[in-house]
Amino acid sequence: MEVLRVAILDFCRRRKNNSFCPSEVVRQLYPEDWRHFMPEIQAVMMDMYREGLIRVTQQNKPIDPNQLPIGPVRISALPQKPI
Repeated sequence: MEVLRVAILDFCRRRKNNSFCPSEVVRQLYPEDWRHFMPEIQAVMMDMYREGLIRVTQQNKPIDPNQLPIGPVRISALPQKPI
């Protein structure tokens, strides 16, 4: 879902160096029905992680990009490379 990709990137931009939960994204977009969108946000999150667009961690450690994580995860922007 393109809207979820854009929303994740927007959260990364606004949060800068701070991580956020995937549920925060869908809660903002779909406040009444956010739980219904958790499978979609997780799938989009993992696609973006595999593409190298975002960082996904669990307990401050990068997760395996080939497995859907079990339990809470955090999304964050990739660290900025020095110019």
